[in-house]
Amino acid sequence: MSNSGSVVALATDKGELYKAHIDTSEVDEKRLLRKIDIRVVPWLGLLYFLNFLDRGSIGNAKLYSMETDLGITDKQYLIALTAFFFPYALLEPASNVILRSVRPSVWLSSMMFAWGIVMMCHGFLRNYGGLVTLRVLLGVAEAGLYPGIVFYISCWYKRSELGTRIAAFFTSATIAGAFSGLLAAAISNMDGVAGKPGWSWIFILEGLATILCAVASYWIISNFPETAGFLTEQERVFVIRRLKDDMQFSAGGEEFKVRYIWQSLRDWKTYVAMGIYMGFDGPLFAFSLFTPTIINELGYKATTANLLSVPVYVWSCLVTIVVGYMGDRLGRRGYINLFLFGIGLVGYIILITSKTPALSYFACFLAASAIYPTVPNSVAWVASNVEGSYKRGVTLAMAIGWGNLNGAVSSNVYRAQDAPWYRLGHGIILAYIAIGWLSSAAFMILLRRENERRDKGERDEVIDSDNSGEEMDEMALKNGRFETVNDARREKGDEWSQFRYTL
Repeated sequence: MSNSGSVVALATDKGELYKAHIDTSEVDEKRLLRKIDIRVVPWLGLLYFLNFLDRGSIGNAKLYSMETDLGITDKQYLIALTAFFFPYALLEPASNVILRSVRPSVWLSSMMFAWGIVMMCHGFLRNYGGLVTLRVLLGVAEAGLYPGIVFYISCWYKRSELGTRIAAFFTSATIAGAFSGLLAAAISNMDGVAGKPGWSWIFILEGLATILCAVASYWIISNFPETAGFLTEQERVFVIRRLKDDMQFSAGGEEFKVRYIWQSLRDWKTYVAMGIYMGFDGPLFAFSLFTPTIINELGYKATTANLLSVPVYVWSCLVTIVVGYMGDRLGRRGYINLFLFGIGLVGYIILITSKTPALSYFACFLAASAIYPTVPNSVAWVASNVEGSYKRGVTLAMAIGWGNLNGAVSSNVYRAQDAPWYRLGHGIILAYIAIGWLSSAAFMILLRRENERRDKGERDEVIDSDNSGEEMDEMALKNGRFETVNDARREKGDEWSQFRYTL
């Protein structure tokens, strides 16, 4: 197809400047970015820290006789863990659509307040039925927080800036993994206070901390860039313009249309991304829930096992930060994914074959090095390749939701009868990581192929073309006909012929 009908139009149609009457020449970009970083990322990191801490606290509580006190079996414990994931995963896409329509300060804070109350209620459990009920409610309350935060961050930063910010935010999960062991070991000393066992106080105190932070979040969390109160009018306009220059055409607001959701559901990228997320989310939940138990079964006492899990998480935190920075600098997130998943394959092969506690402990470091950094790297990679705020929100939520749903599987793979080496569990996690590696490779290959087609003009739209007759009809039917380039950008998002995917 000839490029005369569309690409040439780009040379003359520079697009509509967002709020052209506002002068932003006095805005210092570096200073503005620091201002946004300080206001947006740290508090979101704290929210996810509490989210991950609360979600994984049951793994720590288990080491302090929770199963015995509630009179439940190991199988019932695993069922309770599984119950959490179904509402948690299934409600995430709807949550992101609501988030774009409602103020983030209200939606995210309310979500947090609800799960804090549910977490506190764990401290008053008396039986198995109550445990399952509370795990389901916790899944409902927490659903949407992680994809919501990821989507929210993606609305603030350029594609080349996302990796570092998401990595900084996600390191709170690794810090929570380290801190949860220390915190559980400390709180367990409250055993007998007010007639409650130590594991009850783990839930009560962590839930109370979440509630207090949720109340503060109503005033601390900012809204989307176009209405953010901590920015001046010139700064808000500057942020929107730089995002539009980075091919985020929906920056500045986008009216909800059902077809944006259908665009996500019809896009092959959504489903390959689900495979990538499956590859790290399944291992992530298994690792966070069972690391203390695995170390404990290697011959270490409960408190020692919790403390020995701390260095593993500290290491993964450092690796996550480095990988996030390298992803933004190099812009080759796909290659980084393949490398990280490869490390994970090595780590779990060692765990499967090892018969030495020290070697298994070392393999835990390799596993953490693969699992935790892959999460923000993959999130940034997928978010960078989906344009349209509603479409991006749905795609991220579907991918994250499917990944989280696999937590229902991975939370059941470490059975008590497989202790102390848990070879079956490690083997299943190894398969998950292999799926992640293959999906990442497929994502790279298909994105590269699509970029090549666009370079050849195979995806060009008709923009005010002078062509007529059958050629005009054929071009219009194939790639669409639009009055202006801006119309094509807004309507097609990342499917626009001049959008280029990052590898």
